[in-house]
Amino acid sequence: MTAALPGLVLALLCLLQAGAQVPVQPDLDTEKFAGMWHVTAIASNCSIFLKMKDGMKSSIAIISFMPEGDLALKLVWPLLDKCQKFELLFQQSGQAGHYVGAQEKRELHVMDTDYSHYAVLHEAQHSETESSMGLQLLTREQNVSPQLLQKFMDLIPTMGLTEDMLAILPKSGE
Repeated sequence: MTAALPGLVLALLCLLQAGAQVPVQPDLDTEKFAGMWHVTAIASNCSIFLKMKDGMKSSIAIISFMPEGDLALKLVWPLLDKCQKFELLFQQSGQAGHYVGAQEKRELHVMDTDYSHYAVLHEAQHSETESSMGLQLLTREQNVSPQLLQKFMDLIPTMGLTEDMLAILPKSGE
């Protein structure tokens, strides 16, 4: 056990360093960023996501900001027989565009957005059993252009993810 400890410490330091180097949207304008988005593509190494990704459909994300600057994220995922709703609250980290989960050990970075067409989010979750990360492509309209999808796909390997971890979510129609 003690022989593995230095390797574990090194791995944790690498994870922390990788999380610290995620780029964020310069001078994020929260008023322009808030509102309804469609989750149109996701790439993640989360084992739960990887098991479910082939059956997922496009969902809705509603982003709002609290007066103190915290980010509230409401997600509505269509499932076979109902819609599943999630609400997450992220606190400001001190860096614009970087937020930390209030309850879970979760980080959210707004990596890139043009506010009116697309946004790319990076999410990392750290737990004792599994650490995972993912990228989400959000669009204001449910349709995504081939150029934007290619831009997202080009970003995937730069974040340590692979194309087999990608799900391009079909429209839910719900």
